[in-house]
Amino acid sequence: MPRYAANTTVSAEKSRIEIERTLKRYGATNFASGFRERLAFMMFTVDDRTYRLNMPLPERSGFTLTPTGKPRAADATNRAFEQAERQRWRALALYVKAVLEAVEADITTFEEALLAYLALPDGTTVGAVVQRQIAEAYDRGRPVLLLLGDNDAD
Repeated sequence: MPRYAANTTVSAEKSRIEIERTLKRYGATNFASGFRERLAFMMFTVDDRTYRLNMPLPERSGFTLTPTGKPRAADATNRAFEQAERQRWRALALYVKAVLEAVEADITTFEEALLAYLALPDGTTVGAVVQRQIAEAYDRGRPVLLLLGDNDAD
């Protein structure tokens, strides 16, 4: 199946700016973005809550060969890597637009739609915590109950 925006010429920077503008239209403030190792991230605030979207970046070593297995020259490797990076930023822009359109259409709320990306005080995200707890529950063969606790269940 073809990837969305596989042949895009839109730069990663333009896509990041587009994502920020889209989020601003829906009330986001306090933007930060950056890179570390093979991960790009965007942080923003909505209703006094901080969200962090993490986006894994492709590994340059994954582009040293053509799809048919032939070696690529260094410049061709760089072009293929940069294309994959642009594609991921376009896909993230599409994702953010789709999520926020669902919020606008009253299909979901902002917090529900982006709950996995909600940053907790220790810097982790709700999604990372819940995924870890689910994996542990399945490893132990126990049901997944009250993953984050429920103070209202008393």
